[in-house]
Amino acid sequence: METFSHYLTAVADFVCGYPLFFILIGGGLYLFISSGAVSIRRLPHALRQLRERPAADGSAGQISSLQALCSVVAATIGMGNIAGVAIALVVGGPGAIFWMWVSALVGMCTKYHEGVLAIAYRRTLPDGSTRGGSMYIIENALGPRWRWLAITFAVAGMFGTLCIMNANQLAEATVTITAPAAAGTWFSSAAAAAHLSDAAFIRLLVGITLAFITALVVLGGIRRIARVASVMVPFMVGIYFIAVLYILIDRYDRIPAAIQSIFTEAFNLRAGFGALIGTALIGARRAALVNDAGIGTATIMHSESRGTSPVREGLVAMLGPGIDSGFVCTLTALAILVAGDFTNVDGVKGLEVAMHAFGNAIPGGEYILMLIVVCFGLSSLFSYSFYGNRCATYLFGERRARLHTWFFILTLILFAVVPLQAAVGLCDLLYAFMAIPTMFTVLLLSRKVRALTRAHFNK
Repeated sequence: METFSHYLTAVADFVCGYPLFFILIGGGLYLFISSGAVSIRRLPHALRQLRERPAADGSAGQISSLQALCSVVAATIGMGNIAGVAIALVVGGPGAIFWMWVSALVGMCTKYHEGVLAIAYRRTLPDGSTRGGSMYIIENALGPRWRWLAITFAVAGMFGTLCIMNANQLAEATVTITAPAAAGTWFSSAAAAAHLSDAAFIRLLVGITLAFITALVVLGGIRRIARVASVMVPFMVGIYFIAVLYILIDRYDRIPAAIQSIFTEAFNLRAGFGALIGTALIGARRAALVNDAGIGTATIMHSESRGTSPVREGLVAMLGPGIDSGFVCTLTALAILVAGDFTNVDGVKGLEVAMHAFGNAIPGGEYILMLIVVCFGLSSLFSYSFYGNRCATYLFGERRARLHTWFFILTLILFAVVPLQAAVGLCDLLYAFMAIPTMFTVLLLSRKVRALTRAHFNK
């Protein structure tokens, strides 16, 4: 079993490394150029769409475009926005942040294409509800002979969206914060009575809590998920913004040097051209893994929108990477640059570096960041449960897909307790098998997206 786990992890690390990076970033760069930099030129139009009132409830779809955007952002804003940025700084230095911004612009363009296609090729049922996502785009746009590719995406999505890392890392972070205080108390007695160590008992409680909270939200369907996300996302991003703003005001004298280092180190040739390319790849790769652009999950959520205009939905969808890979990741980077130490770190560390920075600048800052991390982690669980459910619906039908939701909830307890290196590798591999069909289809249909875009803006 250990041999199988070793090989599986090695394959996942390879496929989800530079091959997946070039598929997502290379494909996104082509879309950026071929669309005439739509993520820059049409950004004002995208922001104006957020102020428009949603269509009446009788129209196709169950949620508004804004709720769809919040639900997508709820899924993508997670530990990657904190730990991932810290890792980029540790490995690639401040210059990696500049390339994260570049990747965000490319990801916005990819998300624009996904949003357009999600509405253009979704399926509307007799009761007015909709079914969409990469699997429906493939089947409806490319024809029955490509259905095997749609099935590949759906199978990968059904299992790849299980939140192994979220549950496991939330449990790990909780153990780090609470285990020292729990030692020698009644809590240790309860753990001993259950024949578990303090850490294992904390993990079990975290898993049960996550499962309970997730069940309360996801069993209510997409409308409840969207309502929770539309409240939770602005709240948690706002709290994070206030915390970082406090750090920046307290250490305002370090801000100019921090911003300067991002730009100067992004094009630093002192270590050679290879080091420059390495810095660019690190930053862009981190952003690609944060915003899910090109993975296909956004097509599932945006297909549930009540919007009827593919281009309008695409404009709203493209704001997602700007929020998570642009705004939230920039907040993390600035906080670490002015208050943290990422140069004297042994090995590759992420969350620990960020918590140290917040603890340095804010009294009890590590606990505040822990609360933010919990909110970010929970928000991901809600949306990803829906993604997996829709993939299961495509494969087995609505009634049997309900079983997947319960399976998703119960696995949160397992993932919180058990070390799952092999399972994480498997899910990473499935992630790649979601990206390949999605990017293949989006690139193939990019001409269709350009035609719809011209028609929309020529009106």
